[in-house]
Amino acid sequence: MRREAFEAARSSGGVPVAPPEGAPSNVAVLRALQLGDMLCAVPALRALRAAWPHSRITLIALPRARELAARYSRIVDDFIEFPGFPGLPERACDPRAFAAFLADAQDRGFDLALQLHGDGRLTNAVAALLGARRCAGFFPRGGYCPDPLRFLPWEPREHEVLRPLRLLERLGVPGSGIELEFPIDEVDRDELARLATAFRFRPAQVVCVHPGAQLASRRWPPERFARVADALAAEGHTVVLTGTAGEAAITCAVAGAMRARAVDLTGRTSLGALAALIARARLLVCNDTGVSHVAAATRTPSVVVSCGADTARWSPLDPERHRVLAYELACRPCTYASCPYGHECAQGVAPESVIAEARALLERFPAGARGARAPAASAAVHP
Repeated sequence: MRREAFEAARSSGGVPVAPPEGAPSNVAVLRALQLGDMLCAVPALRALRAAWPHSRITLIALPRARELAARYSRIVDDFIEFPGFPGLPERACDPRAFAAFLADAQDRGFDLALQLHGDGRLTNAVAALLGARRCAGFFPRGGYCPDPLRFLPWEPREHEVLRPLRLLERLGVPGSGIELEFPIDEVDRDELARLATAFRFRPAQVVCVHPGAQLASRRWPPERFARVADALAAEGHTVVLTGTAGEAAITCAVAGAMRARAVDLTGRTSLGALAALIARARLLVCNDTGVSHVAAATRTPSVVVSCGADTARWSPLDPERHRVLAYELACRPCTYASCPYGHECAQGVAPESVIAEARALLERFPAGARGARAPAASAAVHP
């Protein structure tokens, strides 16, 4: 049930339509992670909505996910901002805010709390404190299992799209496809059109280069992005650099190392306009970061340089449309914010390998082509 219908029924004294027998009426989903992690959870949220169409689904996530929850109003009814928890790196915990958060969550009377945030070492406690009648999620092998019927052992290398679907299957919820999605509206398209006019580019002729990532250990060197960008610009493609305002130094380094002119939209796009740009672009070249999942959701071909991340968990599920280049080392997956070993995983991916994959994708997927649905397997290219 959409939030408006639920609130209207409650305020008028009416009774909302009861969920089918066996379906929880009020579900909390805990996943307080970054953009890419959130997009990987969309197939699970979609499956919940399809299986329990009358249930109220509340997403508990980081503040920046509030916009995503609004975009996915077809499958998410409500949003609660997660204030952090001791030991979790995503946000520093404010004890008073956490107490208020728990009081709010407990007042909502959840029937089921789904813990989709990590292996459960810390977050199973958060899920339990929400006060739901039942909890489900994951637990580390050899660790405490809160409920053998509703908790599954964490598989460290399981794909982040497929893992929550496995949990839902345990709960009797069938999958509803593995494809990601990112709703783009007219506001997003209008913003992109204004940018295209102001900076004089045609979105359908763009190769989007996104050299930033939250952690330095996940970033390929700017001069290598510049070599790729120059090679594609020399073949007639318009190179557009993108990133957040906080990544301006990175994109500036790329632009400064380029011989060709690039359109620099760093800090100038909303998330929606960035998604609209990626959706129209010929190709995205990026690190293993959130925009790679936007490309998967919009079916835009991409070349992803994976520095330090676990490709088994994070590679897009369509290896034909999205090529992931990774240099395998014993220290992967990386646990450092900044590499202390010379960043060999980044140095091991040559610009020539990225250029070759980019050319192959541009030839395979002509302008405007988006092709068939994604297969259920992932792959990485190891230079």
